Formats: sequence, C-alpha cells, structure tokens
Amino acid sequence: MNDTPSSGIDGAWRLVSKRLRAEFGEDVFVSWFQGLALERVDSGVAHLSVPTRFLKTWIQTHYAERIAALFADEAADVQRVSIGVRTAAAKIAAHSRDVVVAPAPVEKTEQRFTPQLATVQRLEPNRLSGSPLDRRLTFETFLVGRSNALAFAAARQIADAKAGDPVQFNPLVIHAAVGLGKTHLLQATAHAVEAAGRRVLYLTAERFMFDFVAALKAQTALAFKDKLRAIDLLVIDDLQFLQGKTVQQEFGHTLNALLDGGQQVLIAGDRPPSELEGVDERLRSRLAGGLTLELGALDEELRARILGVRIAAAAAAHPKFAVPDEVVAYTARLITANGRDLDGAVNRLLAHNTLTGSAITIEMAETALRDLVRQVEPKRVKIEDIQRIVAKHYQVSRADVLSSRRTQNVVRPRQVAMYLSKQLTLRSLPEIGRRFGGRDHTTVLHAVRKIDQLVKTDQALLDEVELLKRMLLD
Repeated sequence: MNDTPSSGIDGAWRLVSKRLRAEFGEDVFVSWFQGLALERVDSGVAHLSVPTRFLKTWIQTHYAERIAALFADEAADVQRVSIGVRTAAAKIAAHSRDVVVAPAPVEKTEQRFTPQLATVQRLEPNRLSGSPLDRRLTFETFLVGRSNALAFAAARQIADAKAGDPVQFNPLVIHAAVGLGKTHLLQATAHAVEAAGRRVLYLTAERFMFDFVAALKAQTALAFKDKLRAIDLLVIDDLQFLQGKTVQQEFGHTLNALLDGGQQVLIAGDRPPSELEGVDERLRSRLAGGLTLELGALDEELRARILGVRIAAAAAAHPKFAVPDEVVAYTARLITANGRDLDGAVNRLLAHNTLTGSAITIEMAETALRDLVRQVEPKRVKIEDIQRIVAKHYQVSRADVLSSRRTQNVVRPRQVAMYLSKQLTLRSLPEIGRRFGGRDHTTVLHAVRKIDQLVKTDQALLDEVELLKRMLLD
C-alpha cells in the first residue's frame, strides 16, 4: 500500500498496530507495543513515544526496523520512525487519542495485582516480590569442599561486588543433582547482596511463570518488566521447570535486557543449559554464553564435615546425643548420594538413640541406616547403556567404542566402559569382551586393571568415573 489511507495518519498507525499484533502475537504485542503511541509525522519521520527508557531501548534494538517497514507500507510519506520517552502530559494525551489498538479494558488493575507480589522481606508494597528466602542458607553455613569450591568462589565474587563494578561472568549458571547445595548457594548470594544494600530478586522458575502470567492477565506486564529490570541481581532457581514458549521468550527478553544493561544474573538448574530439554534454543545459547559450573558429588571428607555440623545441631536440642568419630566416618563412607540422605542418616541415629536408649555404635548404625543403603544400591545396568552413556560423555560414537581403533580419544572411553561393565554388571570377562566387538577376555582384564590403577592417582579420572556411575545408577 503506497498511499496514506483517507482516515489520515492515525488510521495508518492503527493499521500498523493491527499488523504488529497479527505478526508477533497477542502476548508480545501487549508486552512491548501496547505502550507505543504516535505523536506526529513530519519530514517523513513518524515520531513514536513510549512510557519508559527501557521500552525505548528495547523497541529501537529489536523492532524499530520492522515498525518502519510496516509504516512505510501504510503511509507513503513515512520513511523512518523515531522513538522517544514521553512526558506525563504526553502520556495523558496519548491515552485520550487512543492511537494504539489495545485489548478491551478489564476490571483488574495494577493495584489489584500488586498485593500478590508482596516482597519476601515485606518492604515497599509496590516492589516486585520473590520466592521465600531461608535465613539459615547463608555463606557462613555453606560448607566448602573440593566438589563445590569453584562455584562457591564465583558466587562469593558476585556477592562481594560493589555497585558499578564490571560484571565478569554473566550469566553464572550453576547445575547439580538434587541435594548438593545449589539452592543454598543461590540463597546465600541473595542474602549477601541484599545485606550490602543492593537490589536483588530471588525467584524459582515456577514463581516467575506465575507472576508473569498473572501480569499478562492483569494487563500489568509492562510494570512487571520494569520492576524486574530495576534490580542489581536476578536469581532464578530450578530453571528446568521454566515451561511454555511465551514465558520462555519473555524470560529470554528479560535476560537479554539485564545482561545488556550490565546487571548480574545467577541461575541454577539440575543440568547444564545445553541439556535442558524443552527450553528454547536461543535461551539455551544465551545461557551457555556465560559461565557454567557444576556442583560435583560430595567427597567423603565433605560428607563427614556435613555430618559433624548436623550432629552438633541435633546435640544442641538433645544434649545426650553423641556420635563417636568412628560412626561418623562409617556413615560418611556409607551414605554417598547427597546431603539430604546425610540429614536422614543423622535423624535415624538420633531416633534409635533417644527412642530405644541404644548406644551409638557401628553395629547400631548398620541397623539404623539399612534402608538408606538400600536406596543407593546399584540397579541392574545393561552393557549397552554403559556403552551409550560413556560414548556420549567422551563425545565419541558407540561404534567407535566397539571398533578396533586405537587412538587415545577412543581407547580411554573403551577402557572406562569395560571397567564400568565389570563394576556394575554380573557379566563375566569373556561375555563383556563379546559385547565389545568380540574382544578376548584378556583385553577386558587389562582395561579393568588399567582404570582401577589410574583412579587411585588421577583425581580427574576418578571424578569422571564416579559421575558416569551416578548417571547409570540414577
């Protein structure tokens, strides 16, 4: 369309608005274009305005060219668009002109929506809320070991940063299996940043979804976004539960805006961004552009320290509760899954001691912890599963593992797979050899002995083998 419609420039803008809604969908339109108003057209420039600086920056960066193209289709004398932030008087005028095609008004208002978003600390009533924080989860109560030292240092760096300091790792993504301390580390960071007088928002992925959907229904999405972007640190826990294309897109927009603005984002999930199924590819890519760290399995020394802290806490309430050092060491060796199982172990020892009057000995611990041990007994594992998971971990194909190739990048995965086959299955050496391309049992024996010796001195290899075991036994 090359001529301005008879209804004038406002009519052309209404047509542009309709096309924006049709092209980008109702949710995106409400989120980004509902506050966009036409001020005037002069010298081939359509002057548009928005209520906030953030909207101006975002629309200029992501949508200005498309808006200009649509406007040129509807009004021949419009060659480009200019976007500014309008004053309070201009906002009233824009509202009265009704130049944007918006959904029919509803009774809900931002004031009605705000009480649902009362802050965790019950501060200003119009401030965006977060998920509840546990005051016990601080850096002081977080026990640091070899498996979590790097993630702890990165989180501590975020907490110690001053306003205006350059952001080094953004976003910081921490992933771990359940019970290894990722929520503790996130909440500790949130507490420390808040204590330093900086603005922080801690949300679970589910809470983010709930608040965003509620904002859309209440037509307060713009206020929701502005509050999100007014913070210094955004903390998102359990990212794997972020579902829905629209919600993921809006989270991606929020993430981009915060990163572009130099604000820190800290995220946790149960797996690295590249393995988050059901999450938008662009969002995964942006997350992977930061720093991703894993909280590894708790080593025996750290498990013993955790047990010591839990036992001391129990003894504060039950003064007669005392666990000998040899029982602590035994329990730390026995319970290897995660910190929650360690909590369960202390509770069982306490129950047997206080309810039956039994002295805490190794024999008593064996009885008290029997059910926990059963939970982590190896399940039946197939050799085919071992080959598949080992191949994926080392980024080779299963065919490579079964082949006769002797390059180092194939030999090591093959030996590890044979070692795990001997460790986790009841298959004989000849049977394992047949499953690995018809190899002789002596080849399997050599591989098993080789890896068995290496894990005693090579900590990195030991960590890899333990990780593969957990993947196969979970």
